[in-house]
Amino acid sequence: MKGYIYSDQLPMFGHKDIIGYGTDDFYIKEMLKKESNNMIIKNHYSHKVAGFATTYIYLGVYIKNVLLGTLQFGFAMNAASMDKIVKNTGIYEYLELNRMWLSDKALRNSESKAISYCIKYIRKKFPKIKWIQSFADERCGGLGIVYQAANFKYFGEHSSIFWQLDNEWYHNKAMTIKDIKKSNKAEKYLQANKEKAKKIELRQFRYIYFIYQNVIKNCILKEQPYLKHYNND
Repeated sequence: MKGYIYSDQLPMFGHKDIIGYGTDDFYIKEMLKKESNNMIIKNHYSHKVAGFATTYIYLGVYIKNVLLGTLQFGFAMNAASMDKIVKNTGIYEYLELNRMWLSDKALRNSESKAISYCIKYIRKKFPKIKWIQSFADERCGGLGIVYQAANFKYFGEHSSIFWQLDNEWYHNKAMTIKDIKKSNKAEKYLQANKEKAKKIELRQFRYIYFIYQNVIKNCILKEQPYLKHYNND
């Protein structure tokens, strides 16, 4: 099928496995988890990947065959609560764009183009996925303009608490874990140094792309007009 990238490995049954989507000059393609994570940790503003066992789709962005970014998709932080966003959603019937980073060397509008190509790949590779959610926050700038360009619908904003310590960002969940023995190294470090951490409240803007249009009627949230980049006060 035009635009899809298939594995070189010969299948035992049926068709070759889809591993990406795009053109010769611009395409997204499956990449190793470790390679994608290293790219996010080094370059993403959070310098962190999503929580353990959250992400399970890792895609690289290639422009003229040069790897210039990565997108990671998986579960939301509260993985089983998505039916409170869209009714009748099973845990494997939605995705959240957990992390995205593209190099400054990428062409203008590459982010929205990469997202659109990822959706085409997901639609074909994971046909059970009904919708995809993502958030933009004040650290990103632009109020989600890249999602607007990729035809996501906007469902309002909310405020979340984050903590900043040694130029690293932590979600408030890391500060509120009661059983510290079950927390990871970063969470333990934050709580051990909480007197030095800076508490920051940030606005987050929710965007949803509906792969199957008949699912929109099940959305509990009210769609709102797009934010404009100059209305950010």
